[in-house]
Amino acid sequence: MKNSNLFIDFEWINKPVQFKTGDNNLTIYPETQTDLWQRTYYGFQNDNAPMFVKPVKGDFTFTVKTVFDYKNQYDQCGIVLYENSENWVKVSVEQENETFSRLGSVVTISGYSDWATTDIPAGVSEMWYRISHRGQDYYIEYSTDGNLFKQMRMFHFGGTKTRVGVYACSPVKGGFDATFSEFKFEPCKWEGHN
Repeated sequence: MKNSNLFIDFEWINKPVQFKTGDNNLTIYPETQTDLWQRTYYGFQNDNAPMFVKPVKGDFTFTVKTVFDYKNQYDQCGIVLYENSENWVKVSVEQENETFSRLGSVVTISGYSDWATTDIPAGVSEMWYRISHRGQDYYIEYSTDGNLFKQMRMFHFGGTKTRVGVYACSPVKGGFDATFSEFKFEPCKWEGHN
């Protein structure tokens, strides 16, 4: 992996066999049967998705652009907030079928995942995400053009070893590529409540 100053503090969790980096981009080629999910409804526990993350402290906003070429049901890529296998958050577009995909988020606390989604047209192949941290609370937004961001979710998540970054996985069958670019860390853009 070429070491870019941008990625100097990043580390892999579940390092993929195939990936490549540029000056401000990363492409992950997730392998078959990789996923992030804990227990709820389906019963299974999966924590083997490749994640490229860095430690974070204090208030911040992290923004990234995703471009993807999904091939199979449940293919997904996006932002991840990771404490450990039983406490994490993921935000992504997930391939469902030829008609629609699911734009959604999963918050996993104490080993149980939830899933909040909205259906979007199939064929969407890029999305921007922004996650902001203030105190012990987080705010997630998405954008289709990188300019106008819309609220997805607000939640409480406390941790001492929290890392933020990107992930990609192929729960059924590998074969797609996920490219992340326009990585940006900046002071918290989520305004405080008065």
